[in-house]
Amino acid sequence: PDCEKNVKTLVDGFAAEGSPIVLVRHDSGDPESPLHPDRAGNAFKPALDGVEPALVVPKHVHSAFHGEVDLHAWLRREEIGEILVCGIQTNRCCETTARLGGDLGYDVGFVIDATHTFDEPAQNGRDALGADLLAQATATNLHGHFANVTTTAEVLGAIPAAG
Repeated sequence: PDCEKNVKTLVDGFAAEGSPIVLVRHDSGDPESPLHPDRAGNAFKPALDGVEPALVVPKHVHSAFHGEVDLHAWLRREEIGEILVCGIQTNRCCETTARLGGDLGYDVGFVIDATHTFDEPAQNGRDALGADLLAQATATNLHGHFANVTTTAEVLGAIPAAG
């Protein structure tokens, strides 16, 4: 429920420290999708108003590492070995980006309380999986394997300018 507030807190904290901020936007190819570039849902949330990103990565698939901009090459060029993942959707784009980042050798922090997901129908078409369960499954899948699952407070406590 505090995803947007926590994302803003993280972005403000890292911007104050002078760390680069990368924004990733999912540009759906489906004209009916709220994430299609012609739709209002494609815009960044108001919590990101005023952010001056070092890089914007438009993408059409789940991972930010497969966007229109080569995020991996940019991170290597900038000599960045640690990334924090936050945003929407916890168990899709965020989890996929964290998994690939881990596989590529990055030290990935997955800020679970700065992500958001939704209730989803199960593959059997009868049951629904709640957002909390999906987030818990993502945290379990990632932690210790692809990423360090953490919280906004834990991350901010490690930023010298914020601590």
